[in-house]
Amino acid sequence: MSSPAEMPKNLPASPRAKDTEVSAAAPVKPVFDFLDLKAQFASIREEVMDAVTRVFESQYFILGPDVKELEEEIAAKLGARFAVGCASGTDALILSLMAADIGPGDEVITSPFSFIATADAIELVGARPVFVDIDPVTFNINSDLIDRAIRPETAAIMPVHLFGLPADLDPILKIAKDNNLLVIEDAAQAIGSRYNDKFSGTIGDFGCFSFFPSKNLGGAGDGGLITTNDPAKAERLRMIRVHGSKQKYFHELLGTNSRLDTVQAAVLRVKLRHLDKWAAGRANRAERYRKLFEARNLTPFVKCPPVPPQGLHHVYNQFTIRTGKRDELKEFLRQAGIPSEIYYPLCMHLQPAFRWLAYAAGSFPVAEQTSREVLSLPVYPELSDAQQDLVVDAIARFHKNNS
Repeated sequence: MSSPAEMPKNLPASPRAKDTEVSAAAPVKPVFDFLDLKAQFASIREEVMDAVTRVFESQYFILGPDVKELEEEIAAKLGARFAVGCASGTDALILSLMAADIGPGDEVITSPFSFIATADAIELVGARPVFVDIDPVTFNINSDLIDRAIRPETAAIMPVHLFGLPADLDPILKIAKDNNLLVIEDAAQAIGSRYNDKFSGTIGDFGCFSFFPSKNLGGAGDGGLITTNDPAKAERLRMIRVHGSKQKYFHELLGTNSRLDTVQAAVLRVKLRHLDKWAAGRANRAERYRKLFEARNLTPFVKCPPVPPQGLHHVYNQFTIRTGKRDELKEFLRQAGIPSEIYYPLCMHLQPAFRWLAYAAGSFPVAEQTSREVLSLPVYPELSDAQQDLVVDAIARFHKNNS
């Protein structure tokens, strides 16, 4: 692949006249990746291969020593008393709900603007998701609106630390305490982020993390983890992930098969050592985007994620801008070979899977408008200055053409 500096800023003309116009459906190969996991792997290849080889030589693939060591290392890093590995971030949510005995007849308050797993997990245990609109700046649940959603059936609040920015937890914790509710943090995108000097996922009753490869701490497949400071909850989580068992073939409660495999744990232990450095690299790329947009006078057209207020530490799993011409901009970038993604194009209350909840369009206007305007740009630590310049140059050209 050519270097970014060698890449053309505009698509080359086709040699045939009838092909000179590029249709919206025409494939265009991006000039670089939206997320370059190969570059990350190249920097830690020997460490990862040594760890994986060690597991294969041991032939201990399920809940092996690396799982226990990863749990202890993450708990120590985040300041949680306990960490329990599981099969995915979705399972982390499900197991937390199961450990809290939340099920049919219960309701859980959460955000309509997140990956579907957030509400999916609630429904899969038989409870009902109850949505509350979001803050237009942070994209996280608007804590000022939670009180009015509480009913006798409410059992928990599930705030999402979206894109790596912690939700406004102090008022959420107060509401939960005043109403005897649990707080289950969806920190799938936010490992290492902090709220008032405490790590996200360690502040509520449960913290749920994902190790999907695109996450800041991503494995070589699916994986997840739950943190808690309650020994009884931790013990219950460990039982639920192995079919409700402490002793082999004796089952004290109903559970499932949701074990973090040893290969994933070994890879994650290697990556955990680099997490802070990678998070700093993401923050550096985010700040450089802000400066580039300001220097090009694009901030009236493109709203960047704001600098986090004092007390909040953002880890930038995504760098998500807003613009009223999102779809047109995304198509322009695609034709220029610039990668971008939409997280998320349709709010959860409008997804067909949740039609039974009977929410109508307009129920959560801030979330719905946000879903029409957001566009995520590449922000990984290996992203070069030249690649960032290509992104911003293309956005500037689009703005000039449409101003």
